[in-house]
Amino acid sequence: MLAIAGGKGGSGKTTTTLGLAAALDGPTLAVDADGDMPNLHTLAEVERTPTLGDARGDPAAVAQPYPADDGVSVLPAPVGGDADVSELLVRLSTSEADATVLVDCPAGAGPDAAAPLRAADGVLLASTLCAPGLRDAAKTAAMARALGTPVRGAVLTRTRLAPDRLADLLGCPVLAAVPEVDPPVLRDPAVEAAYARVAAALGPEEDI
Repeated sequence: MLAIAGGKGGSGKTTTTLGLAAALDGPTLAVDADGDMPNLHTLAEVERTPTLGDARGDPAAVAQPYPADDGVSVLPAPVGGDADVSELLVRLSTSEADATVLVDCPAGAGPDAAAPLRAADGVLLASTLCAPGLRDAAKTAAMARALGTPVRGAVLTRTRLAPDRLADLLGCPVLAAVPEVDPPVLRDPAVEAAYARVAAALGPEEDI
């Protein structure tokens, strides 16, 4: 399970979750863990329900196919505040689902943001190339490491630049810069190529 995380809303987490999911070989499950501001289902153009909260047994039984890629399935965030997302993610991480799991994380540094970082096997940071976003991404990286979860790398969104010094700031390699393009973003060849580079840098799916 790989958590796609960043300190600020609008950092490109959801786009990175779906873009990377499509770039990986084999079946991939994209999961929205942001109950307060869920938007994975909107970007993926799937129904709002069923959700992660309905995946009590086999998540594949309730996940919806991603229309743009038949190798990707989508689980929207639970509806309402009653679901224990932390428990659901732990259950998902220990399930025998035959798919690589990518989790679109909440922004911030509170308990909701920490839950997927704690459950995941690794973290991929997503940030725009701006000082506030990068500072928050560095804080997210520090939180992941404090929870014992390794940071596998970072993706810069809405830019063609990937300054070398950012690896030192974030404490991890910058795997790709995803250019800003006109919608539909995920169908742009330059964006697809960027996420293909991220997938190649992360290695085989069993390492994710």
